[in-house]
Amino acid sequence: MTLRRAAPVHGGLRGPFRFDKGRGDGYLRFKMSSQGKSAVRRRAAFAGPDSFYPAGQSALEKTLQALINPKAVKVKAVAVVSPHAGYIYSGLVAGAVFSSVMIPATVVILGAPHADFRPRFSVINEGVWESPLGDVAINRELADLVIDSCSLAEVAEKPHEDEHSLEVQVPFLQYFQKDLSLVPVHVNIRSTFEDLENLASGLTSAIRKFGQNVLIVASTDMSHFISQESAKKKDFLAIDRILALDGRGLFETVRTHNISMCGFQPTTAALLAARGLGATKSELVKYQTSGDVSGDKSHVVGYAGLRIY
Repeated sequence: MTLRRAAPVHGGLRGPFRFDKGRGDGYLRFKMSSQGKSAVRRRAAFAGPDSFYPAGQSALEKTLQALINPKAVKVKAVAVVSPHAGYIYSGLVAGAVFSSVMIPATVVILGAPHADFRPRFSVINEGVWESPLGDVAINRELADLVIDSCSLAEVAEKPHEDEHSLEVQVPFLQYFQKDLSLVPVHVNIRSTFEDLENLASGLTSAIRKFGQNVLIVASTDMSHFISQESAKKKDFLAIDRILALDGRGLFETVRTHNISMCGFQPTTAALLAARGLGATKSELVKYQTSGDVSGDKSHVVGYAGLRIY
C-alpha cells in the first residue's frame, strides 16, 4: 500500500492523527456550460499526501487493488454500510464490502453529518464529482426525483464542500463500475428519526420511479477514540441492529448507549429505504479497528462493512 501513517483515522475529528483539510482554494468550483449556466464541479478535496487516499491515478489504482478482494462472491445488494477514514485504516473494510456486491451504474451516497447546515438533506443535482480516476457525472434524473419525493431534501452544494465521508467512497465505486453516476446526499447532524423516515420514504419512491438498479451507500465509522475492547462491545450493539434490519432500533441503540457512530443517521435511513425496496437480509462482511493497523488498542476507531439485500 502507498499511504503513510499520517492518513486520518477519522477526518471529522482531530486528535493524534494529522488531518490536512486541503488546498485553501475551495472544494467546489463552477464552470459555465454551453447553455450559459454554471455547472457544479465538486473537487477531490481529500486526495493527496497525508490525507485520505492518493491523488495520482496510478497510485490510487494500486492502492485499491491491494484493498479489494477479487475472489469475493457478489450479491445484488440494495444498500451497503461502508467506513470513511483514511484508506490505510478503513480501506480493507471498504474494499471487502464493495468487493462483495454488484455495483450498478447509479449510486446514492448518504454522507455522515460532521457539520451542521440548515437543510436537513442536501443534494447535489447537477455537474460532476471529480476524482483521480476521472470525473463522475451527477445523475440529474434520480437526484431530482429524490428532491421531489422527499419534502426535507433540497439542492445545496455548500454542505458537500468540506465533507470527506462521501468522497472516500467514490474511488471504490469507480474501480468496479466504469460508467458510474452519483446522487450525493449530505445528512444533517440534527436529523431526527422522523426526518430519516422522510428521507427513506423519498428514496424508496424516487428509486422505484427511476426504474433502474440503484445502490445506496451509507457512510459511517463506528465508535471513536475509546479502547478496542469498549469499541467492539458498543459497535456490535449497533451492528446487531443493522443485521436485524432494524432502523429504529439502530437509532435508539446509538442514542441510549452513547455510541459515537458518526453516520448512524445515514445508516438508519439506508436501512429503512432498503426494507422499503424489498431487502430481507443483512450481513457483516468485515469489522476491524484502527488499532488493528496502528497497534494502539487504547484509542481506536471502529469500522464495519455490511451488505443489505
